[in-house]
Amino acid sequence: MKTESATYYIAVDLGATSGRLILALFDGEKISTEELHRFKHPMLPIADHLFWNLPGLYHEILTGLKTAAEKLNSLGAKARSIGIDTWGCDVAYFHADGTLAGLPYCYRDPHTTGAVDKFCEDMSKETVYGKTGIQFMDFNTLFQLYTIGKDQGNALHNSDKILFIPDALAYMLTGEAVTEYTVASTSQILNPTTGRLDDELLARIGLSEDRFGKLVNPGHRIGSLTPAVQQLTGLGEVPVIAVAGHDTASAVIGVPAKDANFAYLSCGTWSLLGIETPKPIINEKGFAYNFTNEGGLDGTIRYLKNICGMWIFERARTELKDAPASVADLCALYTESDIDSTINPDDPSFANPASMTQAICDYCERTGQKVPVTVADYVRLIFRSLALRYKEVLGWLRELSPKEINTLHVIGGGSLNAHLMQLTANELQMPVVAGPTESTALGNVLVQLRADARVSDLSEMRKVAINSTETKTYLPQ
Repeated sequence: MKTESATYYIAVDLGATSGRLILALFDGEKISTEELHRFKHPMLPIADHLFWNLPGLYHEILTGLKTAAEKLNSLGAKARSIGIDTWGCDVAYFHADGTLAGLPYCYRDPHTTGAVDKFCEDMSKETVYGKTGIQFMDFNTLFQLYTIGKDQGNALHNSDKILFIPDALAYMLTGEAVTEYTVASTSQILNPTTGRLDDELLARIGLSEDRFGKLVNPGHRIGSLTPAVQQLTGLGEVPVIAVAGHDTASAVIGVPAKDANFAYLSCGTWSLLGIETPKPIINEKGFAYNFTNEGGLDGTIRYLKNICGMWIFERARTELKDAPASVADLCALYTESDIDSTINPDDPSFANPASMTQAICDYCERTGQKVPVTVADYVRLIFRSLALRYKEVLGWLRELSPKEINTLHVIGGGSLNAHLMQLTANELQMPVVAGPTESTALGNVLVQLRADARVSDLSEMRKVAINSTETKTYLPQ
């Protein structure tokens, strides 16, 4: 690692409910971060559909960049680069002149309900999985584009470029269109064996590769801020780097692991449980368990399964009367209930119900279990259900993994939930290392460091991650 003077980097980290802009300082050994701007970005309901307010997101990023410029100027410093990570699957559409061709659909919009079965009437699931190794979910980009493509006159048909959300925001900042590998890998259009978008799948939805940006890997320099953005923010000619654009890919890079025999659990709105492998794992058992092969750093594969995560808890807490305002106090109510009922977090009824608490009660009634009554009942039921689901999925992962799994690293906001972490350690009967909560931003910055030649490889990046984070280990009880 280079140990020259301290350098500054800007990480834009967008989750599916909120976003923030972070200023990172690298001193040659560790990264320290300061959150400069945080904002909410709710789904937009328009004409019975759900969209993302991409212009609003862009505005918030510009606001954060302006704040970063003011901070850096006060320090007499400059930013070396900017990186953007977001959720996967969703795409935006642009005209040839760079203007937005319409609002992006949100992956929770119901327009893709049943799209997997409809698409696979002409191409079998086995064939699609063999090409992509991707878990089947209605909102995967393949099925979004398939569904949208059936309606003429919409943004898809009127656009010149189709860009994933982190690439769309980078395009708005730089004017350069790319398709970053890790976020493209969530689409169920990219073939992980060839490393390219699959021609046959594209043809099936009436598209060609030239409708997307140039495919690039993490660390690619997309371009510099446009003159207009430079003037608006005061940042100057700062390059935008294609980091691991999918937030989970960035989060996995930030795992402070000391060896390779670990699984990771990215615990937030979604829970993503998996391992890193050097090549795809595409076989009948993986297909049966609905595991997914998504892109990682340097062509590695994140072999994982998506699990509905803290989304259920966050939705339920907004409906629970007399619930403590503090999340920590709410979580602590776990010990005040002895309810044994559980739900399957991945049951479709929990995807986006009108009432999450009612959906939980309905599930318990359907399955002949005790219905939760108190706030503590709901908390205990949700946490136990998540821990049991993690146990089930890890069991499948161990069947499929080419390596031993001795430790579970939990990253993201859920790692702060001590009750859930201890429950998970108990159910898995293995150590659970919780933290960092900011693994996504850390991974974002680590790729920028490598693009800036401050670190040379993943081994050095992991050393920086270990130096930069605090963790807590939960042992089985």
